[in-house]
Amino acid sequence: MPHEHNFRVSTVWTGNRGSGTSNYRAYARDHEISAEGKSALVLCSSDPTFRGDPSRYNPEELLVGSLSACHMLWFLHLCSDAGIVVTEYRDDAAGTMATHADGAGEFTKVVLKPHAVISDPSRIEEATALHTRAHEMCFIARSVNFPVEHQPVVVASSASASSHAQR
Repeated sequence: MPHEHNFRVSTVWTGNRGSGTSNYRAYARDHEISAEGKSALVLCSSDPTFRGDPSRYNPEELLVGSLSACHMLWFLHLCSDAGIVVTEYRDDAAGTMATHADGAGEFTKVVLKPHAVISDPSRIEEATALHTRAHEMCFIARSVNFPVEHQPVVVASSASASSHAQR
């Protein structure tokens, strides 16, 4: 039976330059990704379950944060294109990972919980619908269902390379 691990990450957009997403160039893409009890610097380790430093971000949190940030960036872009002014945005995302007896594991789900504030209440339904399009456009969300390809580099010590070159 798989054992579940849960990861929680908050993404806060900090790029409102005063006019929100009034046009595509009006806002910065700046954002902060955080997790409870972690520093603002992105110092990494493995999850404490896997003997990592609990004060540092782990790859699982960064994956959840990447999904959250990618969705947010697409949402802001789509709102800007549609003339919807977003003035605040926050997402409290959560990911669940299962590990197996052999030590292997995989994420079983990530849930994004975006909260956006817009300037025109008559466009709430339209802005809400743009979350579906943002999900469809997010590079990372589109990628997580595909195999991960590896392109390893193998090097030999200079002595070994010299000996191989002489053959």
